[in-house]
Amino acid sequence: MLWLFYAIFSENAMLLITINSFAFVMEIGYIAVYLLYATKKDKILTFKFLLLFNIFGFGLICALTLFLTKGTKRVKVLGWICMVFALCVFAAPLGVVRKVIRTKSVEFMPFSLSFFLTLSAVMWFFYGYLKKDKFVAIPNILGFIFGILQMVLYLIYRNPKKNEVAEPKTQELSEQYRSDINIAMPKLNEGGNDV
Repeated sequence: MLWLFYAIFSENAMLLITINSFAFVMEIGYIAVYLLYATKKDKILTFKFLLLFNIFGFGLICALTLFLTKGTKRVKVLGWICMVFALCVFAAPLGVVRKVIRTKSVEFMPFSLSFFLTLSAVMWFFYGYLKKDKFVAIPNILGFIFGILQMVLYLIYRNPKKNEVAEPKTQELSEQYRSDINIAMPKLNEGGNDV
């Protein structure tokens, strides 16, 4: 929603408006499906977050930028706000990166997600670069770097090394413990009674 609001006040930002409008509709659909199947507790938590961030937070940003800024100053203020949020989005997977390094497993970080986020960052960087829009270009440089980092980590940890413990052969075990084990067997006579 922030990028859409930014694009409304930017010059020649039709691509930003169309793509972010489509993304806005997709996000509403995603949230609607989630709310349809979520538990009551999760629905309440989701509504609280929607009220806090989408209504109060976005409303506050809209009100402050509309009433306190004008013209190019408004575009710059919105650009900086959008850039900060975009950087936060690109920095969010660092927690997963830490978990991948700690566990030496990529089960928490799918390659396709990292690949397409990197591809998206590259395309948005070139859009911002060609349009001379630093607020679009700069956060996508960081997105590209973090995306490459995630893909490199995926290549490093994709085949987890299993701690293979060499199992000793049965014969080696029996020889090792033969001297330690004394089994007392009673002697039996031909009738099967103890002698």
